[in-house]
Amino acid sequence: MTGCGAATVHATAVALNGRAVLIRGASGSGKSALALHMIALGAGLIADDRTHLSVREGALIASAPATLPALIEARFIGLLPVPLHPAAPVLAVVDMDRSTDERLPPPATCDILTITLPLFAGDVGGHLGPALFLMLKTGSLPIPCPNP
Repeated sequence: MTGCGAATVHATAVALNGRAVLIRGASGSGKSALALHMIALGAGLIADDRTHLSVREGALIASAPATLPALIEARFIGLLPVPLHPAAPVLAVVDMDRSTDERLPPPATCDILTITLPLFAGDVGGHLGPALFLMLKTGSLPIPCPNP
């Protein structure tokens, strides 16, 4: 997605310490499951399945659409009530439809509403939730590594 202004997108957003991760992907790709994992670690849900994005002061801001209920889907369990976290600037994007076989992948980016953000593959295993949680907790992104 490119352009200016604002948009509501098919994505989930999770936040901690005033920073957010935007989780995008096809229906059934695991967006809500990853968000649930991060919420269990202590992150907050901004929005599940639909996220409003806008640009403010050079940052991409994720917020809940006005009509979004305070719920998250737990597949095969049901809809769970959860307090929604306030809007937050997006630190990084996870694409659940993207995969990598590289142990230390080179940095990737994506552009959303003219803002360039780090992009991570979503199909990388069970450590993704804790790794993203740590990024939100510290505000730090991975250090680029030379390929071995």
